[in-house]
Amino acid sequence: MIGDHVLAGYVNDAGGREALDLACAMVALTGGRLSVATVHPPGLPAAAGEARTLLDQAADLLDDQPADLHVQEGRSVGRGLTVLASRIGADLIVVGSPEGGARGRIGVGAAADHLLHSATEAVMLAPSGHVPPDELDRLTVMYVRRPQCDDAVVRAAQAAERLEVPLRLVTLAVGDVGPERLRDDLALAIRLAVDSADLPPEEVSAELAEGADVADALDDVDWQDGEILICASSEDAAAHRVFLGEVALKVLRAAPCPVTVLPRGYF
Repeated sequence: MIGDHVLAGYVNDAGGREALDLACAMVALTGGRLSVATVHPPGLPAAAGEARTLLDQAADLLDDQPADLHVQEGRSVGRGLTVLASRIGADLIVVGSPEGGARGRIGVGAAADHLLHSATEAVMLAPSGHVPPDELDRLTVMYVRRPQCDDAVVRAAQAAERLEVPLRLVTLAVGDVGPERLRDDLALAIRLAVDSADLPPEEVSAELAEGADVADALDDVDWQDGEILICASSEDAAAHRVFLGEVALKVLRAAPCPVTVLPRGYF
């Protein structure tokens, strides 16, 4: 399941601390393993020393939470994290939003941008100012009828069963798009979710998010405090890599909760 081994990318700002908190919350949910990393440029001993100091700060924030700590060399933070995740077998990389962004919304910094266009592991982003609640209330999948989204529904259904939370499927109806076909697609996706896991049918729901644009549509549906949104990668993604398309990137920026993006063919 997603989150069996979580890697948090730590930097010394609010986003780094929020990423660390969210990674700890995920491990508490899944019972998985936690790793924490700081990344420094290659060939700079002073930078490596600063990275080790930052990692010591992260260790202090963990209290008694067991974690493997890593100082990783990389030409960029995003590249360093994905190289390390591959080496240690992490299946989820968690990063925060840059400081200065809208509170409660996800900002895409340089590290997140790299991960969202090349990571081989699932990527989770924490909104600015996010404080993980004590419990997970629901998993939501952003759905459009295509193979990558069907894969995401299957994985999310299995995760919802294991975590004992409801599953919701949301499809955007933006502008003048007719809703009838979208509702038919959602009905098929509900059947796929129910058939993929031992979820009671009443624990799987679907909604159309209608609006003039993506942000308006996402405001049309409710969001719980303990919600995680799951998005599939674009059809343009290489096999087993993350690549976020234009619409999904707008969803990510407008979402009021943590967002997880799955690599293409994530099984």
